[in-house]
Amino acid sequence: MQQPEIILIRVAGDDKPGLTAAITAELAKFGADILDIGQSVIHDSLTLGILVRVPTTAESTPFLKDLLFCAHKLGVNLSFTPVDPAHYESWVEAQGKPRRIVTLLARSLNAEHIAAVTGVIARNGLNIDIVNRLSGRTSLDGKNAPRMACVEFSVRGTPTDLTAMKSEFLAISGDMGVDIAIQEDNAFRRNRRLVAFDMDSTLIAAEVIDELAKAAGVGEQVSAITESAMRGEIDFQESLRRRLRQLKGLPEATLAEVAARIPLNDGAERLITNLKRFGYKIAIISGGFTYFGNRLKERLGIDYVFANELEIENGALTGGVVGEIVDAAKKAELLRLIADKEGLSLEQVIAVGDGANDLPMLGIAGLGIAYHAKPVVKKGAGHSISTLGLDSILYLVGVRDRDTLS
Repeated sequence: MQQPEIILIRVAGDDKPGLTAAITAELAKFGADILDIGQSVIHDSLTLGILVRVPTTAESTPFLKDLLFCAHKLGVNLSFTPVDPAHYESWVEAQGKPRRIVTLLARSLNAEHIAAVTGVIARNGLNIDIVNRLSGRTSLDGKNAPRMACVEFSVRGTPTDLTAMKSEFLAISGDMGVDIAIQEDNAFRRNRRLVAFDMDSTLIAAEVIDELAKAAGVGEQVSAITESAMRGEIDFQESLRRRLRQLKGLPEATLAEVAARIPLNDGAERLITNLKRFGYKIAIISGGFTYFGNRLKERLGIDYVFANELEIENGALTGGVVGEIVDAAKKAELLRLIADKEGLSLEQVIAVGDGANDLPMLGIAGLGIAYHAKPVVKKGAGHSISTLGLDSILYLVGVRDRDTLS
């Protein structure tokens, strides 16, 4: 019995409306089955691939002749490649292989960046199936140029050594001033619904306790303890108690003065505005203080705030906190509780932080991001952003510039 022919059709030329419709209409005349189809357009230049099965009732010579004539009328180039059925079946079986998304971000991207990232991908035995640009187009005169550049690669296969691959990406990031993320391409990646942020040095561009200490005249002493804690050298609870004791007697009115002068980190407002628009819930889970978290809640429309409550008596800080301290373990616990309340899997959660006390929270989230963090935190987190603002996180969930509010 004669086997149906499998043919890969490639079309290339200037893009124009109706081109794909005309080609597929010609295929329909012969009752061809579309086994796969893909199209890309770069600078109005189209590349279209169609894998078809030609029924035995259709003669291949007239079939190909009519397609070539159709392409000629359209002003495009068309070529054919016969596909062996056994090779086709092998290709079908490969669809079960794991897929990952590698995201490359920078202020601007060049060929050296692309070569470095794709070289790592190739050395790990992964095949690039799709390349997408998520950032906007760049004008030659620099007008209205996008603030960031992003390209994502959809890759197929199992890495030779995923840990070593991530280490290579981290080294490239440090050497070239880019950010690179690799994550599994699954249903959860496209269905994140909760983002939890650390506050100090993550959402806001300061460590609040250091700013309070400056106001109290003990800035250097408190900053030294803060830095040690961020590096993971001192237990967080102990470090917090030590620092707060330095603030005993600070007037309550100083809190408002400090809050008024601390800016948001780059891209924070744009990120949260767009995440809220896309239906995300937003949480602050912080070892900082509820006074400052609640002000951000009012300003940005944040859904949850969990932090430490400063103890105040007679209009001044006592040097203590009310209730349980929010430390590293508590942060992870609170993240679980919020996800459970929202009916979400942890795979649908994004967590963002910069300190060692954020690592447990980053570790249980489906997407954990170390933001402008110390080396120990970058190494321990699944992903890191060190060159761009917080709004670059939109790229990690596959959002294009054209889909966002600027």
